[in-house]
Amino acid sequence: MPNSFSTQPSLSTQTSSSLFTLTVAPAKVIRGSGVLQAAATEISCLGSRPLIVTGESTLAISQENLQPVLETQQLHTVQAFYGADCCEASLKSLKKTAKEHKADVIIGVGGGKALDTAKLLAQQLQLPVVTIPTSGATCAAWSALSNVYSEDGAFLYDVTLSHCPNLLILDYDLIKTAPQRTLVAGIGDAIAKWYEASVSSGHLQDTLIIAAVQQARVLRDILLQKSAPALEEPGSEVWREVVDATVLLAGVVGGLGGAQCRTVAAHAVHNGLTHISGHGSIHGEKVAFGILVQLRLEEMLQGNQLAASARQQLLKFYAEIGLPQKLSDLGLGNITLGELQTAAEIALLPNSDIHRLPFKVALEQLMAAMVSTTAPIDSKDTTNRVSPKGMSDEVL
Repeated sequence: MPNSFSTQPSLSTQTSSSLFTLTVAPAKVIRGSGVLQAAATEISCLGSRPLIVTGESTLAISQENLQPVLETQQLHTVQAFYGADCCEASLKSLKKTAKEHKADVIIGVGGGKALDTAKLLAQQLQLPVVTIPTSGATCAAWSALSNVYSEDGAFLYDVTLSHCPNLLILDYDLIKTAPQRTLVAGIGDAIAKWYEASVSSGHLQDTLIIAAVQQARVLRDILLQKSAPALEEPGSEVWREVVDATVLLAGVVGGLGGAQCRTVAAHAVHNGLTHISGHGSIHGEKVAFGILVQLRLEEMLQGNQLAASARQQLLKFYAEIGLPQKLSDLGLGNITLGELQTAAEIALLPNSDIHRLPFKVALEQLMAAMVSTTAPIDSKDTTNRVSPKGMSDEVL
């Protein structure tokens, strides 16, 4: 399938029709420590032959924590790997496995790509879906959206789903077993909601859009204030509050506000970077870098001093918790000018989310912003002064 970007919002607000489609939240959310024990009864209400979609790294978690619980309800389960990415080949293989098993419910266990795969598979088979996140890296457990990648990890397109998951089980004990890097990345992914929603939708008067933008502001404030202490005390109350923010509240913003509030330039930059970085960094890390690029664009092209101040604030925050500030922090310090251009071209495709910015962005402007995310606030660089033509063949 060609590289394309879905532009269908979860909440349609740009039509004269009286019909609005809302995909705000999962039908049911269970959260707490050790709540998997309550999962079997809830899952049995959805089906008796679950197909568990998981990754190799989360297989042990599923076998040790979920399967024994499901066996108490005499549920007939089969586990299947989704592979390295939510990709068309994986979906085709999983669809075959689900049909052979006569699955009547899909359970996704793992990170964002496992959950995206499970959700999209369930939609294709018209089955209910349960999401069980094992990290705080994304809000995929909540959202009615799946991102599809190539087998090499390059973003291809997203799919707006007909509904959010039927059941979300957030077990803090599972999240605590994940590497801390995943929660840090989740903080980067979640905090993007404010910087993207405010620039694309902050001027709109639709009631639910207003609510989404304000929720994004609350989300930002929670993360700026609580992330550092949360990371120092995994499992603590403040840590659980940050996990709730990255997995649940971030999903609320996209649910209420739709695609326009969910993704703008930061996610567009992420999409472009996947075409040159492969699996070298994780989703939220690239999105976090993309926020800096977006703010840099606002600063360069609009002379926006608030954006410049916000970028400096984020640079300090990123340094404190370990988010990437520049390309080299993503393992891309030695990419060529051609590779940088490829990433920028993908980010600027006609249907890209970057076009939700209230100004036009040229290729050279985006490339310049991508290599100047740590520029001083008093930098005199403008779109006319900063040009990739003056860069060396290797972008440091």
